[in-house]
Amino acid sequence: MTETRPRIAIPLPTSTDPEYNARSWPQYAAAVREAGGEPVEVPLDATPVEIARLVTGCQAILLPGSPADVNPHKFGAEPEPETSPADLPRENVDELLLQDAHNLHKPILGICYGIQSLNVWRTGTLVQHLLPMPVNHRAGRAVAVAHNSLVAPDSLLASIVRAAPDAEQLPQSQGGYVRIPVNSSHHQAVGAPGDGLKVAARCPQDAVVEAVEGTQPDHFVLGLQWHPERTYTESATSRAIFQRFVAEARDWKPRTISESVG
Repeated sequence: MTETRPRIAIPLPTSTDPEYNARSWPQYAAAVREAGGEPVEVPLDATPVEIARLVTGCQAILLPGSPADVNPHKFGAEPEPETSPADLPRENVDELLLQDAHNLHKPILGICYGIQSLNVWRTGTLVQHLLPMPVNHRAGRAVAVAHNSLVAPDSLLASIVRAAPDAEQLPQSQGGYVRIPVNSSHHQAVGAPGDGLKVAARCPQDAVVEAVEGTQPDHFVLGLQWHPERTYTESATSRAIFQRFVAEARDWKPRTISESVG
């Protein structure tokens, strides 16, 4: 008997750049499909009712990257000169998907812009512009490994990537962190973690937040500042992340009304 593939809702990255969508969305979809899931495109021009109907049939959400930046007014800041224009349709869709996943404890994976969207929705803040020294976080898709990330030893993320061949377990004398190589294509980052989120990884050279995760043990919530979908084929840590995410989606069961309230 063929096992049913869990359906993963993935919004289009941007409402303003069809070429970006055509280039990037299929990479997320391919990683989800390779890991055993079924990607479901969420259009940004759909009505809230249409999105609700679509996400009802999904077991998890993946928030992808975007050329936009989250509106700084949402975390109580004025836009800095380097901040890119906000994408209101994308923000609206993310918020609807996050609310559904939060209410029903559906697994959440946020990537690049997606981690920032998640963090702001949880009332966290962002660093609006990172200086290019000592690490160039805007290295881009042409650079396979931009820097390493140190993953907290007691984190969910560490439990996912620790056994991967491209991960290095550091000794207790060095904090017991798990060191993994990552790519990098961003100029903003998580500032203060939002409610129910904690820092799971940082860049060792400048302490930039590279991952956050949920604090509730019964709800899979993971945000990554890098792009594991770009390195699914080459990187064991990337495969481990997507495989765990899809496994969580497959195991997800609808919550009762009493569990969903409060």
